[in-house]
Amino acid sequence: MNNNDSIPSKEANWKKSVDKTLKRFPERKSTFHTTSEIEVDGLYYPDTNDKYENDLGYPGEFPYTRGIQPTMYRSRFWTMRQYAGFGSAVETNKRFRYLLDQGQTGLSVAFDLPTQIGYDSDDVMSEGEVGKVGVAIDSLHDMEQLLDQIPLDKVSTSMTINAPASVLLCMYIAVGEKQGVPIEKLTGTIQNDILKEYIARGTYIFPPKPSMRLITNIFEYCQKNEMKFNTISISGYHIREAGSTAVQELAFTLANGMAYVDAALKSGLDIDAFAPRLAFFFNAHNNFFEEVAKFRAARRIWAKIMKEHYQAKDPKSWKLRFHTQTGGSTLTAQQPDNNVVRVTLQALAAVMGGTQSLHTNSRDEALSLPTEESARIALRTQQIIANESGVADTVDPLGGSYYVEELTDKMEEEVNKYLEQIKEIGGAVQAVEEGFMQREIHHKAYETQKQIEKEEEIIVGLNKYKLDEEVNPDLLKVDEALEQAQINSLEKIRAERDQEKVDELLTILRTQARVQNANLIPHILDAVKAYATVGEICNVMRDEFGLYTGM
Repeated sequence: MNNNDSIPSKEANWKKSVDKTLKRFPERKSTFHTTSEIEVDGLYYPDTNDKYENDLGYPGEFPYTRGIQPTMYRSRFWTMRQYAGFGSAVETNKRFRYLLDQGQTGLSVAFDLPTQIGYDSDDVMSEGEVGKVGVAIDSLHDMEQLLDQIPLDKVSTSMTINAPASVLLCMYIAVGEKQGVPIEKLTGTIQNDILKEYIARGTYIFPPKPSMRLITNIFEYCQKNEMKFNTISISGYHIREAGSTAVQELAFTLANGMAYVDAALKSGLDIDAFAPRLAFFFNAHNNFFEEVAKFRAARRIWAKIMKEHYQAKDPKSWKLRFHTQTGGSTLTAQQPDNNVVRVTLQALAAVMGGTQSLHTNSRDEALSLPTEESARIALRTQQIIANESGVADTVDPLGGSYYVEELTDKMEEEVNKYLEQIKEIGGAVQAVEEGFMQREIHHKAYETQKQIEKEEEIIVGLNKYKLDEEVNPDLLKVDEALEQAQINSLEKIRAERDQEKVDELLTILRTQARVQNANLIPHILDAVKAYATVGEICNVMRDEFGLYTGM
């Protein structure tokens, strides 16, 4: 069979997969048309072309450059998952239910800093930070309030939590159990990406090795219990927010992904058992075509890594599924309405790049937590792109563009250079410990700042086209009384729970933490169900694993 003969064969395979997909997920309309009544096909591609065959192929087929599903948004839009969380669990629950009423299709939870680093609200380390940048969660009681009246068998939930991810996941499982939802019916994602915390963000607790142990424990537990949760969301978002380029975002994220795969394999897991539950989380910035190319290149590189390097056999293991958030660091406090335009461009890039779910930032996020009105506009931005622009009516509409294909190829080449460098260092964990990625990002962030100050890079409203303006008075502020109310609630839970049982379960957790091959998740789950707190559970592990103090 020559190369040209193989194209009809692949095309036939793709058409078969489209037929199969449509039985489960029919297209949104019987036919798609432009406003001029010109019919829009599901996919546009050349009749014969070797490069197309090798580098692009068909959506839903290796190497997935054009998307991971045969029909993409023709059948179903991406999940519109707005990130929210502030103050108390009760307040955040109200915002969640408001957003679901407005057409949001998935939840995304922001936790406050004490929760993110495993401290209770009454810990001295938490003073002044309770409920400020996300919701405060101390015990199962808070999680119950957070998810009150939200049916966990119908709504998928993403939780942006890393160092104490195991504890928050157990709380979610426990709430599902109380709602009568079996563990295998729960859907969602936990971020659980500790390597990027060492690189770019800083909310780590334990040193890298025990942190990697907890992550692989989660992989194993979810696999054994047939849990449809994405066990990790390997995150480039924060790497980009720290000042990296698009190439660095992709390279360092994929390198971290390989480190998690290596750790899971080393712990004895089979690659095709856990790889289909790996997910990614990327940023979307303003350089529209570069962002589209980044997402397309990401799928292709990861597919090759999984199939050719790790020898995964299940095609589900080859697919890179990702959530996108528009770029928080691109928003300006000056002329905040300009941020609506920036977010629209970024969201459009994510959709044209084939994202599976999307968060659009609110216009006032450079100033404070988003108001309800701003959060609604951000969601409406996604809904307008989905329903009014027509960009979701054909798969990978920029596929075949000379510019986009060249950018995609170039992105792949530059990312592979970085991956080779990281491999020579000894892998992502070693590169993090040596500060390689941190130095690369810091250097680029410094260069970018100099360009902005010299007006070589224009930020509209910030260094050009400036206005004399006042800070918007209608900002959302977290009530200062919240911290004491949260502490009072925590004291009440401690007074009412079976303390003897909590002590016993925490002792078992401590003992198991000392057994290198023990999976800690069942023991954390037992402690959570007895209303042991995030801080108490993390303190046991702090004692046993130690604290990471950075470079």
